[in-house]
Amino acid sequence: MSSRKTRMSFRKSSTRTRLRRAVAVAAAGAAAFVLAACGGSEDASAGHGGGHTAASPSAPQDGKSTFNAADVAFAQGMIPHHRQAVEMAELAPERARSAELKRLAEEIKKAQDPEIKTLTGWLTSWGEDVPAEGDAGHGSHGGGGGMMTAEEMADLEKASGEAFDTAFMELMIKHHEGAVAMAKTEQAEGAHGPAKKMAGAIITSQSEEIDAMNEMLGKS
Repeated sequence: MSSRKTRMSFRKSSTRTRLRRAVAVAAAGAAAFVLAACGGSEDASAGHGGGHTAASPSAPQDGKSTFNAADVAFAQGMIPHHRQAVEMAELAPERARSAELKRLAEEIKKAQDPEIKTLTGWLTSWGEDVPAEGDAGHGSHGGGGGMMTAEEMADLEKASGEAFDTAFMELMIKHHEGAVAMAKTEQAEGAHGPAKKMAGAIITSQSEEIDAMNEMLGKS
């Protein structure tokens, strides 16, 4: 019995440590992109004049004013993706049982809100469409890219306590996996330096959060 209690205590301690690390990574990413929001759109617009033309290999190679179709797709896809994650996170304060989960949800919101603003600024400076609120949301997105369906969101909104915690983490893990895949595509195919840097931050922070949530669920 003593050995079992020791293992359980170690597991809880390990989970808290992993969660604190995930929260710290998310918080650092949020701080970085508050600054990026101030300079990123100006960098992006330099040399473009707000036009729609995607960058070619002959475009300025300063890693800032250059962008291509992959960068546009990344920004247009990540904005509704982040909006849904924020919407999910906003449910946690009133519905979650776990204090650790509430803290993680708050950090997800803090990290992704400024990224939405930065992505919006890039699209505006490039003369590209910014997804409208609700565009590519639950219903029209059909759950692709890790996005929740309307039914899944409705079920989450009705849940509370331990049932909410479990559903939130299972859905957010799938959601984060979709974001990581999108970010890896941006790193491989994008041309805009700040967007590729954001993609790297998303991969790091959301992978940490996936590990933390899997541990909380007892899956690792």
